[in-house]
Amino acid sequence: MEPIWDELYRAAKAVQKERKISDYVEAGGVAAAIESSSGNIYTGVCIDTCSTLGICAERIAIFSMITNGEQEIKRVLAVMSDGRSGAPCGACRELMVQLMPDRYRDIEILLDREAEKIVTLGELTPEWWI
Repeated sequence: MEPIWDELYRAAKAVQKERKISDYVEAGGVAAAIESSSGNIYTGVCIDTCSTLGICAERIAIFSMITNGEQEIKRVLAVMSDGRSGAPCGACRELMVQLMPDRYRDIEILLDREAEKIVTLGELTPEWWI
């Protein structure tokens, strides 16, 4: 596995800090790191609310990337609360597809860090509506 995955993992773990913000909001159960096509790393944590206002760590990392003037994703890593990696949810996949409709299939995702299993978004979403 390429060393960049360890760098992405460390970046995500550095911001994870699972915590209760109020009786209605928790943050950091999941953390994510995105590598842009330029090689920059952007991070985010999930924000869970008692209503539908929460948002995933991957989307927050993507929004940070966009805020900083970039729009192309190369790699995505999500770290669950138990430290294991996992796949982005459907909403996160949908955002990546819409962000890069002609190239989303090439985005690499570390599905299982322990098994060193890397897949592409195209493998996870082979027949997307776009």
